[in-house]
Amino acid sequence: MSTLYIIATPIGNLGDITLRALETLKSVDVIACEDTRHTLKLLTHFEIRKTLVSCYAYDEERGSARIVSLLDEGKTVAYASDAGTPGLSDPGAMAVRQAAAKGHVIVPIPGPSAFASLVSAAGLTDKAVTFEGFLSPKPGRRRSRVAELMEREEAALFYESPHRVVKLLGDIAGIDPDRTVCVGREMTKLHEEFLRGKAGEILATLSARPELKGEFSVVVSGKKKV
Repeated sequence: MSTLYIIATPIGNLGDITLRALETLKSVDVIACEDTRHTLKLLTHFEIRKTLVSCYAYDEERGSARIVSLLDEGKTVAYASDAGTPGLSDPGAMAVRQAAAKGHVIVPIPGPSAFASLVSAAGLTDKAVTFEGFLSPKPGRRRSRVAELMEREEAALFYESPHRVVKLLGDIAGIDPDRTVCVGREMTKLHEEFLRGKAGEILATLSARPELKGEFSVVVSGKKKV
């Protein structure tokens, strides 16, 4: 049986790559990734030259089959998403499931994650966090899910695009404008920013900006016991 390494890659700052990840990328036969162009930039930066195969999110089934086929041939494969940890709102879960079903060894190479980064910088006191990832783009479904999560005692963490983050905060503030939230923008990158405070206040701050850019992560505190 062969080995499939699941590699966490930097979410922005290339210096966040781990030594173990670099060693693994150098040692495997093939590197599978979301977007070969994106991963090539990372490999070029660290002077790593390997065969690349794609496993796009919109065609994960075909990409996963390609990865398993390489493993069946006896090749060692590393899978890396564009940024962060595969399987956390990123492709990779299907490849892991199919490879494991064929008896191949799965080895995680932990590292950067927007989820862990925001939790560590948020300063919330909640003892548990529900990781929701990306919500439905449909307003009704999004609001319904946000309302459901905000009834719980644990915090909830979301990923959101710059085009919809104000809508998400509007949903949160509409339910409880005094609920504590922390928004992380462009984490680990040059323009990294954290906004902490009440949902209504953060909504007003971001709504006042003429343009929003970058990747956003939002964590909202849980409902307090009465």
